[in-house]
Amino acid sequence: MAYKLPSLNALRAFESAARLLSFQKAAQELFVTPSALSYQIRQLEDYVQMPLFNRLNRAVTLTDAGARLYPGIHEGFERFQGAVRSLGRATQDNVLVVSSGPAFAAKWLAPRVYRFVDAHPEIELRIAASLKLVDFNIDEVDVALGFGEGNYPGHYSEPLFDELALPLISPTLLERFGGTFGAAELAQVTLLHDDSVNFLKKYVGWPSWMEQHGITNIDPTKGPRFNHADHGLDAAVDGAGIVLGRLSLAMRDIRSGRLVAPFDSYVKASAGFHFVTPHQSLDIPRIATFKNWLMQEAQTETQEVAEFLATKRSR
Repeated sequence: MAYKLPSLNALRAFESAARLLSFQKAAQELFVTPSALSYQIRQLEDYVQMPLFNRLNRAVTLTDAGARLYPGIHEGFERFQGAVRSLGRATQDNVLVVSSGPAFAAKWLAPRVYRFVDAHPEIELRIAASLKLVDFNIDEVDVALGFGEGNYPGHYSEPLFDELALPLISPTLLERFGGTFGAAELAQVTLLHDDSVNFLKKYVGWPSWMEQHGITNIDPTKGPRFNHADHGLDAAVDGAGIVLGRLSLAMRDIRSGRLVAPFDSYVKASAGFHFVTPHQSLDIPRIATFKNWLMQEAQTETQEVAEFLATKRSR
């Protein structure tokens, strides 16, 4: 298919000037003279037959047409850059970049990563902890460990384990109530809220948990809120209150005795963590190796959670 496009130099000049809103700065960025840059933009305006910039005395702004054009051109150059970078990444057969949310990286991945490193010293593992939604066409990432409902169009996605949640409290705080804890005691403790899952249409929070358990005498919205799940868990460990914790992130604190589950029931969330990568990347040795290791670790975790929940019941 032949693409009928204006000059690439003209498009590049427009993208830089529109992003910086300055012909002078754009010319410096592209190492051309301001007059050369202005000429390239004039070429583009002649091609589309409409002005793209409002030229003021000491500044420029985008016209309506320029504002409509800019997002697509900017994204196009980002994808060009990503494609070129991918060539360099393809030659780095020993480098594996894994993107993960900060909470999952801190509470689940980091404590286990030594086992992968010991088993596969030939692979240089790099963990990028970020809440940014990964774009495999632009970002230098091989694998994303994403939290959601598993809807990743155009990509391979596989869940790691079920996402289960239940109230968790520090043993020290629990001892203040004589080791027993129910709805009456819950009313006397600060509720800690995990707001990192609020983007989901249906998420497990204190309001839904209390509704399922028939608790109506407590305001389920009060208490400190945390946009990182691990911060809420850490606050509970330090005795700041009780958190509705997700077991995928809390099991290490439970195993160590830093957190205990005072109630005998748990709920299953509608979302969970997933291994995500482009379909064409599945056969890359370093990615296949990491996927196999990750799924084995997830299976072990599932077994440990099952043993922990043996005395609990699902709601």
